[in-house]
Amino acid sequence: MAAADAVHWRDLDRAALTRAYDNSGAVRDSAALVAGWRARSTAFREGKAGQTLAYGPGPRQAVDLYRCGAAGAPCLAFIHGGYWQRNAREDFTCMAEGPHALGLDVALIGYTLAPEASLTRISEEVGAALRLLRQKIGPSRLVVAGWSAGGHLAALMATLAADTVDAALAVSGIFDLEPIAGTALNDALRLTDGEVAELSPIHRLAPDGPPVSVIYGGAELPELCRQSEDYHAARRALGLAGDLHVVPGVDHFRVLDALIAPDGPIAREGARLAGL
Repeated sequence: MAAADAVHWRDLDRAALTRAYDNSGAVRDSAALVAGWRARSTAFREGKAGQTLAYGPGPRQAVDLYRCGAAGAPCLAFIHGGYWQRNAREDFTCMAEGPHALGLDVALIGYTLAPEASLTRISEEVGAALRLLRQKIGPSRLVVAGWSAGGHLAALMATLAADTVDAALAVSGIFDLEPIAGTALNDALRLTDGEVAELSPIHRLAPDGPPVSVIYGGAELPELCRQSEDYHAARRALGLAGDLHVVPGVDHFRVLDALIAPDGPIAREGARLAGL
């Protein structure tokens, strides 16, 4: 990935740009790590009573809610990754472990995947899920969080659902869709020029929006690091609230260990944004 680090992404051909965003290819044991999350998530569900709330008729249009037991507790709503076309909310239930232990209700948001759904529809679904959570459980604060593609959606909700969420936490996200449109990922996404402009969080900065904290792993692909740095810098230039954190030495997948662990920096940042 030295080429992506040394030259502007616009100077890369399609194959090189695709490699610059290939998180799974960059982490050799990524499949095993995801399988580990799935097994850990199954164990979490077996030990915790949850509630499924549907926000639409589709099989993925639902939210799994795990209460911490405190009335009116803040809620962290987590959006899974997979470049908008892979994985499911059930694969990430284990991400509730850290926030749950810190006194947050945790919701896992599902959404219809591309190519069945456009990114416009996906963003609308996530917004609907957040509105349902606000209406149904009335948390003291609602923090939307997400990883990878979910990090993109969490940051986007700081604009599109600014009246619903109190803060956003974007982990290893995509904040400018223009490079993605030039990769093989776009074969399924089929991004339009309008979507690139309207659904890129870096181009949709709301002056009166909620705070957005950005976190990424220090050993991630250069393009992922750049995206986080550029997005935070753009927000800071406008005086918008939110912090930037780097988890040293971890890749795109292992960064989530800092959410699963109650003393991890991502779990702690989520709790801070939730007012705990």
